[in-house]
Amino acid sequence: MSDLSFAQPERRNFLVPALIAIAVLALVFVGIYLYVPHHTADITVTHVAVLPTHTVFNSDSKVVGQQSPFEDDLYILATVRVGNHLKQPLTLDDITGAITAPDGAESTTSALQKNDLPNLYAVFPALVPLASAPLVRESIIQPAGHAEGMVLLHYPIPQSEWDQRKSASITLKFYNQDPITVPLPKP
Repeated sequence: MSDLSFAQPERRNFLVPALIAIAVLALVFVGIYLYVPHHTADITVTHVAVLPTHTVFNSDSKVVGQQSPFEDDLYILATVRVGNHLKQPLTLDDITGAITAPDGAESTTSALQKNDLPNLYAVFPALVPLASAPLVRESIIQPAGHAEGMVLLHYPIPQSEWDQRKSASITLKFYNQDPITVPLPKP
């Protein structure tokens, strides 16, 4: 029979395995940070053109001292580039624009649809040289792909209000993804 011994084995130092585990976890987090996309899409505005219009509505009735009614409108043509960083296609649902006036009032408008452009170009031919191929709703952007096109916004404001605006932005809404808003640069 062996002798009973109450001696304990020498205690191990857990510092080295703990440091190795921390290093492995740090490498995993760095790998996730570098290789997993942080945004669904990158949106950049590459060009902005502005066309102010002043429309006078003439009438057959003449009243002394009364001016003919008129309307000031502003057309914003922004070229937008969308890059997809996901491993699944992105489908564009809606495109809107917002402007904050100098007095703080906010106005939101939906981008004009492709079907509306020919009639608008006929009424305002000065838009044609500023225009390009539109970015249309229901566009599908493949993984690692991109889409680029013009977004045409209409605001019933004079150009002076646009020049003095606090901010302006374009929002792209996707199916099953969060909307992304990008500011329109000031000149």
